[in-house]
Amino acid sequence: QVQLVESGGGLVQAGGSLRLSCVASGGTFSSYVMGWFRQAPGKEREFVATIIWSGSSARYRDSVKGRFTISRDNGKNTVYLQMNSLKPEDTAVYYCAAARSFPLQGLREVAYWGQGTQVTVSS
Repeated sequence: QVQLVESGGGLVQAGGSLRLSCVASGGTFSSYVMGWFRQAPGKEREFVATIIWSGSSARYRDSVKGRFTISRDNGKNTVYLQMNSLKPEDTAVYYCAAARSFPLQGLREVAYWGQGTQVTVSS
């Protein structure tokens, strides 16, 4: 079993920045593809970003390209999501995810989920 714990969410004004962190335990972190998903009230959970084991390749949802950056530190068992130029439509609960497949863009590829961290962007 792998446990994922997110942190770094909060309230920020439009145009601001946040950095989310996800710390993994209970598995070999470097063997997993990692990713971030988000879910707003009344909406389906949607893909945000994913990064391969080595960190050398990443993919993003079109609406966050150029604003968000995913990275990982295998030595710290941690994946990050740097979010810049935040917009109100980015408001959601953000979930860390782990899988064995790349790209990780669908819910069915996820093996483990974190509990989520709330991101609220005010206008």
